Amino acid sequence: MTTQAFNGAYLLPLFRLVEQHRGEDAYRQLPAPAPNSSLATDDAILGTYAAAHLIRASYTAALAHADALRRLTEGGEIDPSSPWTLLRGALENAATGIWLLSGKDRAERRRRALSLWAEDMRNRAQHEQDTHHVPAGDGQTGTQRREEIRALADRLGLPALTAPKTHLILEQAAPAAGLDPVKVRAVWRAASGFAHGRFWPNLRATQPRAVSASADGVYTFALVIDEDQHRPLAEYCHTLTAHLQKRYLARATAR
Repeated sequence: MTTQAFNGAYLLPLFRLVEQHRGEDAYRQLPAPAPNSSLATDDAILGTYAAAHLIRASYTAALAHADALRRLTEGGEIDPSSPWTLLRGALENAATGIWLLSGKDRAERRRRALSLWAEDMRNRAQHEQDTHHVPAGDGQTGTQRREEIRALADRLGLPALTAPKTHLILEQAAPAAGLDPVKVRAVWRAASGFAHGRFWPNLRATQPRAVSASADGVYTFALVIDEDQHRPLAEYCHTLTAHLQKRYLARATAR
């Protein structure tokens, strides 16, 4: 466990990657697939529910999460939880993009895309129900869109769509980027623990700096981020994000 003040040098490769893809007012998005490219061929029959839409959105979200941490560190506002929660988002986003690109064959890649779209519309339907929102005009509801996606999968002869599980996405995306899926999953579990306010990550992945006792004998610990525990998460985020960009551009341009 490190005993020095927060340095964060291990974050610099990730931050440099993010800065390379920042524009003046927005992040530079991945380009649309070229006609007749491998990715465009995957997506041609999917219409509105193309994988490229999901991949490009996931990539931009990964950059945004990592960039939020960059701005936080520049401002000197480091707490024990935020670096974990922000890079958890970046890790999941980058892994999702790779997962969509890396199915074993065209049918599997299409099934992954439609599964994620169906889950997206299920979540949209839940929000519509919570807010009593009705799409204007002839707009379809999230529930109707989900059924449309399922029907498309049936017409394509794909196996039944199932909601993608984050830990499985990570496990399947990690090897494509040359990473150990168990190690990636382990660091994601710690990050998720911080995101959900669990107790155990504070014991496993923070460094105590001070302790004080109250009059009734209750002890309060001051905790800071443990760089040795957080470093692998930053490295995995960098590797996955860089691989996603490289893999996407290859499949979006080559036949």
